[in-house]
Amino acid sequence: MSTLQNALARVKDPVLDDDIVSLNLVGDIELDGDTAHIPLALGAPHSPVETQITEDVRAVVREAGYEPVLSIEINDTTPAGQMDGAPNVIAVSSGKGGVGKSTVSVNLATAMAERGANVGLFDADVYGPNIPRMLGVRHESGRAEDDETIIPVESHGLKLMSIGFLVGDDDPVIWRGAMVNKVLTELLHDTKWGDLDYFVVDLPPGTGDVQLTLLQQIGVLGALAVTTPQDISLDNARKSVRMFEKHDTSVLGVVENMSGFVCDECGTHHDVFATGGGGRLSDEFDHPLLAEIPLDPAIQQGCEVGRPIVSDGDSEPARAFRKLAERTMDQVGRERRRSHATSAVEIGQHP
Repeated sequence: MSTLQNALARVKDPVLDDDIVSLNLVGDIELDGDTAHIPLALGAPHSPVETQITEDVRAVVREAGYEPVLSIEINDTTPAGQMDGAPNVIAVSSGKGGVGKSTVSVNLATAMAERGANVGLFDADVYGPNIPRMLGVRHESGRAEDDETIIPVESHGLKLMSIGFLVGDDDPVIWRGAMVNKVLTELLHDTKWGDLDYFVVDLPPGTGDVQLTLLQQIGVLGALAVTTPQDISLDNARKSVRMFEKHDTSVLGVVENMSGFVCDECGTHHDVFATGGGGRLSDEFDHPLLAEIPLDPAIQQGCEVGRPIVSDGDSEPARAFRKLAERTMDQVGRERRRSHATSAVEIGQHP
Protein backbone atom coordinates (compact mmCIF):
# COMPACT_ATOMS: atom_id res chain seq x y z
CA MET A 1 0.00 0.00 0.00
CA SER A 2 1.03 3.59 -0.57
CA THR A 3 1.46 5.94 2.37
CA LEU A 4 -1.86 7.56 1.56
CA GLN A 5 -3.62 4.21 1.32
CA ASN A 6 -2.20 3.30 4.72
CA ALA A 7 -3.65 6.52 6.08
CA LEU A 8 -7.04 5.85 4.50
CA ALA A 9 -7.05 2.35 6.01
CA ARG A 10 -7.60 4.09 9.34
CA VAL A 11 -11.03 5.22 8.15
CA LYS A 12 -13.66 2.73 9.30
CA ASP A 13 -17.03 2.00 7.80
CA PRO A 14 -19.13 2.01 11.00
CA VAL A 15 -21.83 -0.16 9.45
CA LEU A 16 -19.78 -2.79 7.60
CA ASP A 17 -17.24 -2.93 10.45
CA ASP A 18 -14.08 -2.78 8.33
CA ASP A 19 -11.84 -0.10 6.88
CA ILE A 20 -12.69 1.53 3.55
CA VAL A 21 -9.52 0.29 1.83
CA SER A 22 -10.16 -3.35 2.74
CA LEU A 23 -13.75 -2.92 1.56
CA ASN A 24 -12.44 -1.65 -1.79
CA LEU A 25 -14.31 1.63 -1.42
CA VAL A 26 -11.24 3.68 -2.45
CA GLY A 27 -10.48 3.91 -6.16
CA ASP A 28 -7.21 4.78 -7.87
CA ILE A 29 -5.65 7.76 -6.10
CA GLU A 30 -4.07 10.47 -8.26
CA LEU A 31 -1.58 12.93 -6.79
CA ASP A 32 -1.08 16.37 -8.31
CA GLY A 33 1.51 18.19 -6.24
CA ASP A 34 -0.03 18.62 -2.79
CA THR A 35 -3.51 17.66 -4.00
CA ALA A 36 -4.88 14.12 -3.72
CA HIS A 37 -7.75 13.15 -6.02
CA ILE A 38 -9.58 10.29 -4.32
CA PRO A 39 -12.57 8.46 -5.81
CA LEU A 40 -14.87 6.83 -3.25
CA ALA A 41 -17.41 4.09 -4.01
CA LEU A 42 -20.26 5.57 -1.98
CA GLY A 43 -23.86 5.61 -3.06
CA ALA A 44 -26.15 7.37 -0.57
CA PRO A 45 -25.75 11.15 -0.95
CA HIS A 46 -26.32 13.15 2.23
CA SER A 47 -26.69 10.09 4.45
CA PRO A 48 -25.26 10.69 7.94
CA VAL A 49 -22.95 7.66 7.79
CA GLU A 50 -21.50 8.47 4.37
CA THR A 51 -21.16 12.14 5.31
CA GLN A 52 -19.08 11.04 8.31
CA ILE A 53 -16.97 8.73 6.14
CA THR A 54 -16.11 11.57 3.75
CA GLU A 55 -15.27 13.89 6.66
CA ASP A 56 -12.96 11.22 8.12
CA VAL A 57 -11.29 10.76 4.72
CA ARG A 58 -10.64 14.49 4.41
CA ALA A 59 -9.16 14.57 7.91
CA VAL A 60 -6.66 11.71 7.41
CA VAL A 61 -5.64 12.97 3.95
CA ARG A 62 -4.87 16.40 5.39
CA GLU A 63 -2.92 14.77 8.22
CA ALA A 64 -0.86 13.04 5.53
CA GLY A 65 0.01 16.43 4.02
CA TYR A 66 -2.37 16.58 1.07
CA GLU A 67 -5.44 18.60 0.19
CA PRO A 68 -8.23 16.14 -0.62
CA VAL A 69 -10.43 16.38 -3.70
CA LEU A 70 -13.08 13.69 -3.41
CA SER A 71 -15.27 12.27 -6.13
CA ILE A 72 -18.06 9.77 -5.77
CA GLU A 73 -18.21 6.78 -8.06
CA ILE A 74 -21.65 5.16 -8.09
CA ASN A 75 -20.92 1.48 -8.48
CA ASP A 76 -22.53 -0.63 -11.18
CA THR A 77 -24.33 -3.00 -8.83
CA THR A 78 -27.72 -1.39 -9.51
CA PRO A 79 -30.74 -3.66 -9.85
CA ALA A 80 -31.90 -4.84 -13.25
CA GLY A 81 -34.28 -2.39 -14.89
CA GLN A 82 -32.83 0.56 -12.98
CA MET A 83 -34.29 3.93 -13.97
CA ASP A 84 -31.97 6.31 -15.77
CA GLY A 85 -30.87 9.16 -13.51
CA ALA A 86 -32.20 7.54 -10.33
CA PRO A 87 -29.59 5.26 -8.76
CA ASN A 88 -31.46 4.80 -5.47
CA VAL A 89 -35.07 3.73 -5.94
CA ILE A 90 -37.00 3.20 -2.69
CA ALA A 91 -40.44 1.57 -2.72
CA VAL A 92 -42.78 2.39 0.15
CA SER A 93 -45.20 -0.47 0.60
CA SER A 94 -47.97 -1.80 2.82
CA GLY A 95 -50.00 -4.95 2.68
CA LYS A 96 -53.24 -3.00 3.21
CA GLY A 97 -54.61 0.49 2.91
CA GLY A 98 -55.21 2.89 5.76
CA VAL A 99 -51.85 2.56 7.50
CA GLY A 100 -50.49 5.95 6.38
CA LYS A 101 -48.19 4.73 3.62
CA SER A 102 -48.61 7.87 1.50
CA THR A 103 -48.03 10.08 4.54
CA VAL A 104 -44.79 8.21 5.18
CA SER A 105 -43.76 8.55 1.52
CA VAL A 106 -44.37 12.31 1.46
CA ASN A 107 -42.56 13.07 4.71
CA LEU A 108 -39.68 10.68 3.91
CA ALA A 109 -39.09 12.30 0.52
CA THR A 110 -39.44 15.83 1.92
CA ALA A 111 -36.96 15.11 4.73
CA MET A 112 -34.44 13.74 2.23
CA ALA A 113 -34.80 16.88 0.11
CA GLU A 114 -34.36 19.08 3.19
CA ARG A 115 -31.02 17.34 3.81
CA GLY A 116 -29.91 18.52 0.36
CA ALA A 117 -30.69 15.50 -1.82
CA ASN A 118 -32.30 15.63 -5.26
CA VAL A 119 -35.48 13.62 -4.78
CA GLY A 120 -38.25 12.40 -7.07
CA LEU A 121 -41.58 11.13 -5.74
CA PHE A 122 -43.81 8.90 -7.88
CA ASP A 123 -47.36 8.47 -6.62
CA ALA A 124 -48.28 5.07 -8.03
CA ASP A 125 -51.23 4.53 -5.68
CA VAL A 126 -53.68 4.34 -8.57
CA TYR A 127 -56.94 4.10 -6.65
CA GLY A 128 -56.02 6.58 -3.91
CA PRO A 129 -53.62 9.18 -5.33
CA ASN A 130 -53.62 11.56 -2.37
CA ILE A 131 -50.06 12.87 -2.57
CA PRO A 132 -50.87 15.96 -4.71
CA ARG A 133 -53.17 17.15 -1.91
CA MET A 134 -50.56 16.35 0.74
CA LEU A 135 -48.02 18.52 -1.08
CA GLY A 136 -50.44 21.35 -1.89
CA VAL A 137 -50.48 20.82 -5.67
CA ARG A 138 -53.78 19.00 -6.20
CA HIS A 139 -54.94 21.51 -8.84
CA GLU A 140 -51.74 21.33 -10.88
CA SER A 141 -50.59 18.81 -13.46
CA GLY A 142 -47.43 17.77 -15.22
CA ARG A 143 -46.62 20.12 -18.09
CA ALA A 144 -45.89 18.55 -21.46
CA GLU A 145 -42.45 19.52 -22.77
CA ASP A 146 -43.19 17.89 -26.13
CA ASP A 147 -45.27 15.02 -27.49
CA GLU A 148 -43.27 12.47 -25.50
CA THR A 149 -42.03 14.19 -22.35
CA ILE A 150 -43.79 15.45 -19.22
CA ILE A 151 -42.25 17.94 -16.80
CA PRO A 152 -42.93 16.89 -13.19
CA VAL A 153 -44.61 19.18 -10.70
CA GLU A 154 -42.20 20.62 -8.13
CA SER A 155 -43.20 21.14 -4.50
CA HIS A 156 -41.31 21.24 -1.19
CA GLY A 157 -38.05 20.57 -3.05
CA LEU A 158 -39.43 17.40 -4.70
CA LYS A 159 -40.14 16.43 -8.28
CA LEU A 160 -43.58 14.83 -8.25
CA MET A 161 -45.69 12.85 -10.67
CA SER A 162 -49.02 11.27 -9.75
CA ILE A 163 -51.87 9.46 -11.40
CA GLY A 164 -53.96 12.04 -9.54
CA PHE A 165 -52.90 14.67 -12.09
CA LEU A 166 -54.67 12.69 -14.82
CA VAL A 167 -58.07 12.30 -13.16
CA GLY A 168 -60.46 14.66 -11.40
CA ASP A 169 -60.66 14.84 -7.62
CA ASP A 170 -64.03 13.09 -7.55
CA ASP A 171 -63.56 10.78 -10.54
CA PRO A 172 -63.12 7.08 -9.73
CA VAL A 173 -60.33 5.22 -11.51
CA ILE A 174 -62.18 2.36 -13.20
CA TRP A 175 -59.33 0.63 -15.01
CA ARG A 176 -58.51 -3.02 -15.38
CA GLY A 177 -55.06 -4.32 -14.49
CA ALA A 178 -53.58 -4.14 -17.98
CA MET A 179 -54.69 -0.51 -18.37
CA VAL A 180 -53.30 0.42 -14.95
CA ASN A 181 -49.94 -1.13 -15.78
CA LYS A 182 -49.82 0.66 -19.15
CA VAL A 183 -50.65 4.08 -17.74
CA LEU A 184 -48.23 3.80 -14.81
CA THR A 185 -45.41 2.57 -17.05
CA GLU A 186 -45.89 5.40 -19.53
CA LEU A 187 -46.22 8.03 -16.81
CA LEU A 188 -43.08 6.75 -15.12
CA HIS A 189 -40.90 6.69 -18.22
CA ASP A 190 -42.32 9.75 -20.01
CA THR A 191 -41.66 12.07 -17.07
CA LYS A 192 -38.45 14.09 -17.30
CA TRP A 193 -37.10 13.40 -13.82
CA GLY A 194 -33.55 14.63 -14.42
CA ASP A 195 -30.68 13.45 -12.25
CA LEU A 196 -31.88 12.29 -8.85
CA ASP A 197 -30.18 11.01 -5.72
CA TYR A 198 -33.30 9.19 -4.50
CA PHE A 199 -36.53 8.15 -6.17
CA VAL A 200 -39.36 7.33 -3.75
CA VAL A 201 -42.25 5.27 -5.11
CA ASP A 202 -45.52 5.21 -3.19
CA LEU A 203 -46.81 1.77 -4.19
CA PRO A 204 -50.49 0.85 -4.12
CA PRO A 205 -51.42 -1.25 -1.09
CA GLY A 206 -51.34 -4.99 -1.56
CA THR A 207 -49.14 -7.50 -3.37
CA GLY A 208 -50.73 -7.82 -6.79
CA ASP A 209 -49.96 -7.30 -10.45
CA VAL A 210 -49.39 -3.55 -10.26
CA GLN A 211 -46.76 -3.90 -7.53
CA LEU A 212 -44.91 -6.61 -9.45
CA THR A 213 -44.98 -4.59 -12.68
CA LEU A 214 -43.48 -1.57 -10.94
CA LEU A 215 -40.76 -3.68 -9.30
CA GLN A 216 -39.79 -4.98 -12.73
CA GLN A 217 -40.04 -1.61 -14.48
CA ILE A 218 -38.10 0.52 -12.01
CA GLY A 219 -35.37 -1.66 -10.56
CA VAL A 220 -35.97 -1.06 -6.84
CA LEU A 221 -32.86 -0.91 -4.66
CA GLY A 222 -34.80 -1.40 -1.44
CA ALA A 223 -38.23 -1.18 0.15
CA LEU A 224 -39.83 0.08 3.33
CA ALA A 225 -42.66 -1.92 4.90
CA VAL A 226 -45.19 0.35 6.61
CA THR A 227 -47.45 -1.05 9.32
CA THR A 228 -49.44 0.04 12.33
CA PRO A 229 -48.92 -1.70 15.69
CA GLN A 230 -51.91 -4.05 15.72
CA ASP A 231 -51.88 -7.66 14.52
CA ILE A 232 -54.39 -7.17 11.72
CA SER A 233 -52.00 -4.74 10.07
CA LEU A 234 -49.01 -7.00 10.72
CA ASP A 235 -50.73 -9.90 8.96
CA ASN A 236 -50.79 -7.86 5.75
CA ALA A 237 -47.38 -6.28 6.24
CA ARG A 238 -45.85 -9.77 6.36
CA LYS A 239 -47.22 -10.41 2.87
CA SER A 240 -45.59 -7.23 1.63
CA VAL A 241 -42.21 -8.21 3.09
CA ARG A 242 -42.42 -11.69 1.60
CA MET A 243 -43.29 -10.23 -1.81
CA PHE A 244 -40.04 -8.27 -1.86
CA GLU A 245 -37.98 -11.20 -0.63
CA LYS A 246 -39.41 -13.49 -3.32
CA HIS A 247 -38.39 -10.97 -5.98
CA ASP A 248 -34.87 -10.42 -4.64
CA THR A 249 -35.57 -6.87 -3.48
CA SER A 250 -33.90 -5.80 -0.26
CA VAL A 251 -36.14 -4.65 2.56
CA LEU A 252 -34.42 -1.62 4.05
CA GLY A 253 -36.55 -1.69 7.15
CA VAL A 254 -39.90 -1.45 8.89
CA VAL A 255 -41.82 1.73 9.71
CA GLU A 256 -44.42 1.61 12.48
CA ASN A 257 -46.95 4.36 11.90
CA MET A 258 -49.59 5.55 14.40
CA SER A 259 -47.28 4.26 17.08
CA GLY A 260 -48.92 5.95 20.03
CA PHE A 261 -50.51 9.19 21.17
CA VAL A 262 -49.14 11.60 23.76
CA CYS A 263 -51.84 13.64 25.45
CA ASP A 264 -51.17 17.40 25.31
CA GLU A 265 -52.91 17.94 28.62
CA CYS A 266 -51.33 15.28 30.82
CA GLY A 267 -48.29 14.15 28.81
CA THR A 268 -49.33 10.49 29.12
CA HIS A 269 -48.50 8.09 26.28
CA HIS A 270 -51.50 6.09 25.05
CA ASP A 271 -51.17 3.01 22.82
CA VAL A 272 -54.28 3.54 20.71
CA PHE A 273 -53.64 0.70 18.25
CA ALA A 274 -51.93 -1.87 20.48
CA THR A 275 -48.16 -1.72 20.88
CA GLY A 276 -44.92 -3.17 19.55
CA GLY A 277 -46.16 -4.44 16.20
CA GLY A 278 -43.37 -2.86 14.18
CA GLY A 279 -40.78 -4.34 16.52
CA ARG A 280 -42.30 -7.81 16.21
CA LEU A 281 -42.26 -7.59 12.41
CA SER A 282 -38.68 -6.33 12.52
CA ASP A 283 -37.58 -9.22 14.73
CA GLU A 284 -39.47 -11.83 12.71
CA PHE A 285 -37.75 -10.96 9.42
CA ASP A 286 -34.51 -9.53 10.84
CA HIS A 287 -35.04 -6.13 9.26
CA PRO A 288 -34.37 -2.95 11.26
CA LEU A 289 -37.18 -0.95 12.79
CA LEU A 290 -36.37 2.43 11.24
CA ALA A 291 -38.98 4.61 12.93
CA GLU A 292 -42.00 4.69 15.21
CA ILE A 293 -44.15 7.56 14.00
CA PRO A 294 -46.50 8.91 16.70
CA LEU A 295 -50.23 9.33 16.22
CA ASP A 296 -50.55 13.11 16.14
CA PRO A 297 -53.40 15.24 14.73
CA ALA A 298 -50.82 17.67 13.35
CA ILE A 299 -49.68 15.04 10.82
CA GLN A 300 -53.18 14.80 9.37
CA GLN A 301 -53.66 18.56 9.46
CA GLY A 302 -50.42 19.09 7.55
CA CYS A 303 -51.54 16.60 4.90
CA GLU A 304 -54.86 18.41 4.47
CA VAL A 305 -53.27 21.80 3.80
CA GLY A 306 -50.26 20.61 1.80
CA ARG A 307 -47.53 21.14 4.42
CA PRO A 308 -45.67 17.94 5.36
CA ILE A 309 -45.26 17.73 9.13
CA VAL A 310 -41.53 17.01 8.76
CA SER A 311 -41.06 20.68 7.89
CA ASP A 312 -42.73 21.71 11.14
CA GLY A 313 -39.78 22.71 13.27
CA ASP A 314 -38.92 20.50 16.22
CA SER A 315 -42.20 18.70 16.87
CA GLU A 316 -42.09 15.03 17.85
CA PRO A 317 -43.54 13.81 14.52
CA ALA A 318 -41.09 16.00 12.57
CA ARG A 319 -38.16 14.52 14.48
CA ALA A 320 -39.47 11.00 13.88
CA PHE A 321 -39.72 11.53 10.13
CA ARG A 322 -36.26 13.13 9.96
CA LYS A 323 -34.84 10.14 11.80
CA LEU A 324 -36.63 7.86 9.33
CA ALA A 325 -35.05 9.70 6.40
CA GLU A 326 -31.58 9.56 7.92
CA ARG A 327 -31.83 5.86 8.72
CA THR A 328 -33.28 5.05 5.30
CA MET A 329 -30.41 6.87 3.56
CA ASP A 330 -27.94 5.03 5.77
CA GLN A 331 -29.57 1.72 4.83
CA VAL A 332 -29.30 2.63 1.14
CA GLY A 333 -25.61 3.36 1.65
CA ARG A 334 -25.17 0.06 3.49
CA GLU A 335 -26.70 -1.82 0.55
CA ARG A 336 -24.52 0.04 -1.94
CA ARG A 337 -21.24 -0.33 -0.11
CA ARG A 338 -21.81 -3.95 0.87
CA SER A 339 -22.73 -4.86 -2.71
CA HIS A 340 -19.67 -3.07 -4.05
CA ALA A 341 -17.34 -4.76 -1.57
CA THR A 342 -18.83 -8.19 -2.35
CA SER A 343 -18.51 -7.64 -6.10
CA ALA A 344 -14.90 -6.55 -5.71
CA VAL A 345 -14.06 -9.76 -3.85
CA GLU A 346 -15.78 -11.88 -6.50
CA ILE A 347 -13.76 -10.36 -9.34
CA GLY A 348 -10.49 -10.43 -7.39
CA GLN A 349 -10.08 -6.71 -6.69
CA HIS A 350 -9.85 -7.02 -2.93
CA PRO A 351 -6.44 -5.79 -1.71
